[in-house]
Amino acid sequence: MKKYSIVIAILISCFSFAQDKDSTATFKKRVLDATEVDYLISYYKQDGIHSAVSGGMGSEKLTDLASNIVVSMPLNADDILTVDVGISAYTSASSSNINPFNGSGASGGGGDDDKNVTEPYGTPWLASSGASAEDQLVSINANYSHSSDSRNFIWNADVSFSNEYDYTSIGFGGGIAKLFNEKNTELSLKANAYLDQWRPIYPTELHEYSKYGSNFLNAGYFAGVTVYDESANSSTSYLPSKFEPWQTVNRNSYSLSFSFSQILTKKLQASLFFDVLQQEGMLSTPYHRIYFADKPNYYIGQTQYIPVYETAENIGVYRLADDVERLPSTRFKVPIGIRFNYYVNETLKVRTYYRYYSDDWGITAHTANIEVPFKLSDQFTVYPMYRYYTQTASKYFAPFETHLSTEEYYTSDYDLSKFSSNQYGLGASYVDIFTKAHIWKFGLKNIDFRYNHYSRSDTLEADIASMAFKFIFQ
Repeated sequence: MKKYSIVIAILISCFSFAQDKDSTATFKKRVLDATEVDYLISYYKQDGIHSAVSGGMGSEKLTDLASNIVVSMPLNADDILTVDVGISAYTSASSSNINPFNGSGASGGGGDDDKNVTEPYGTPWLASSGASAEDQLVSINANYSHSSDSRNFIWNADVSFSNEYDYTSIGFGGGIAKLFNEKNTELSLKANAYLDQWRPIYPTELHEYSKYGSNFLNAGYFAGVTVYDESANSSTSYLPSKFEPWQTVNRNSYSLSFSFSQILTKKLQASLFFDVLQQEGMLSTPYHRIYFADKPNYYIGQTQYIPVYETAENIGVYRLADDVERLPSTRFKVPIGIRFNYYVNETLKVRTYYRYYSDDWGITAHTANIEVPFKLSDQFTVYPMYRYYTQTASKYFAPFETHLSTEEYYTSDYDLSKFSSNQYGLGASYVDIFTKAHIWKFGLKNIDFRYNHYSRSDTLEADIASMAFKFIFQ
């Protein structure tokens, strides 16, 4: 993080020199008149019954609180530097079950040498007390853009960095935009690359197997812990021999984006978007469990709950994994979208969007979105919105305990299943072009609030509320 701060400081110094050099030039309208600061905060919560961490079933409860500060600084009449810093903190019942065993081991405070602990237990339907129950994501993005004197040509470059407990991402890219036909037509091209790296975390039982080998039931975490078979008998036969730790931990993503925008009439604008995306490396999530239909079942916990394992009545037993999710090391994606914005009158506008998506994992998807801003006054606007989404299943997906151990690739992540979703929302915005309200030297220009409810056909339900404030430095 420190080295990226130094780079940004150097860029600011260079751009400040450019601003001084340009101060004697002929006056022209600035691209951005004053520094703008956007502060965004959002709260998200969800629940469902298909946790990928537990092999496609179990609680998906999650809450996330995120905030961003975006500062856009005019460096001179033509150049803008934008810095976006964000932090997101979440708690998750699903990810907590990477180590689901309460009462001992990493989840309950006992280590490899601590045998004076109660017999461990867990359940896919409740959160564990493990460290993986919560995490924070920190990100920073810096973007520099330059506009030509005619304002008909714009180029930009950006760098980004983000980090969380088990994942780090570095990104860079750039783009160009050209305006024609008295600015009624715009063509743009943008390219980005993200070089990411996992620090793999595996489910407890598979981590111990990789550490101690075939004798792992007598060592480490499992020393003194009873493993049960389907009939609730004590067993030492559990051996997840299909599991091997990942050797490649990099994930690289490359994208090329093209857009075309055209003002068709005084009231209608249309835009076309086309992207090509290529991913390479470790595209699986290393803590997503897999249970094979052709392998026997083994458990840790309270055996009376084995018969109701797949229901929320199970509050005390957890099934040991056969392997983790395995997906191909490449993925090619092609989304194509079109947008129409129609100006009805000074009070009403209509914004529509459609996107088609396809990839070489077998998923095709359709997205349709409509937003209708309704102006109540010069300062207040409300906008109801609706989004519909549907997709086919990936050829590598199968539900809980359906895959066979003879398969090469497998996942029980319902994000890759067949489903449809509906999202309903309402937004409201307040605009003060005179920025009467102030915080120190910053005038408040805009407040925007949005609420959306998301419902998916696989029972996942989610709510998100967000608020954004825009300030102008005066």
